[in-house]
Amino acid sequence: MPREMYTYTLNILEKVSFDVDLFINEFNKATKRLLPHEINELNLWLTNYIFMNPHLEPAAMVLKI
Repeated sequence: MPREMYTYTLNILEKVSFDVDLFINEFNKATKRLLPHEINELNLWLTNYIFMNPHLEPAAMVLKI
C-alpha cells in the first residue's frame, strides 16, 4: 500500500507541475503522508524533475533542494 501512495504522489506532482504554488503545496502534503525512505526517493525524483522542467526552479528554492 505505501508504494501505491508514492506512485500516486508522483502522478499528482506531475499533473500540478504547471503551477509552482500548487506544486509546492502538493509536495508539502506528500512529505506528511509518505514513509521516510519514500521521502528520500521523492527528493531524488524532485531534483531530476526540476532539472527537466526549469520553470519549477522557484520551487527548488522554497523547498531547499
